[in-house]
Amino acid sequence: MAETESAAAKARRRKQPERIFLVVVDNTEEMRVALRYAALRAKATGGRVALFTAIEPAESHTWQAVAERMEEEQRAEAEAMMQRFAEEVVKLSGKTPVIFIRPGIARDALLGLIDEEPTVSILILAAGTGRGGPGPLISALTGKFFPRLSIPLTIVPGTLTDEEIDALT
Repeated sequence: MAETESAAAKARRRKQPERIFLVVVDNTEEMRVALRYAALRAKATGGRVALFTAIEPAESHTWQAVAERMEEEQRAEAEAMMQRFAEEVVKLSGKTPVIFIRPGIARDALLGLIDEEPTVSILILAAGTGRGGPGPLISALTGKFFPRLSIPLTIVPGTLTDEEIDALT
């Protein structure tokens, strides 16, 4: 994977007719805040939401068939989760989201997607609300991996209510 985005990819990204707001989908409460924020921003600006999730590699097993079955189950679960959240995006934004399901560790798969997909304009994440800080992805992307991020990153407080998000967007 390239350390920086190519000049050609940056040029393609600048010329996009529609802003794409990318949300990392998981089962955390704060993700719903990011999803609502992105969907309403997309609606207000004529953009579209993209949903991303990664399928983490299965642990090494003695039998390849077991590992393959586990990956198939993870893929089915990811697809079902994305479908649920896609329906929510349609209700909020009026547009069907773009869906990306990638294999690999979430951080690496996300950075790879951003590098490879010039249609993505901005990454929307919501900060965790617990004692563990903002979350591992935000910590990585605002720390060691920040130089690899080639699009703007919006971090939404995970404690925002629907009414507060509505007022902001």
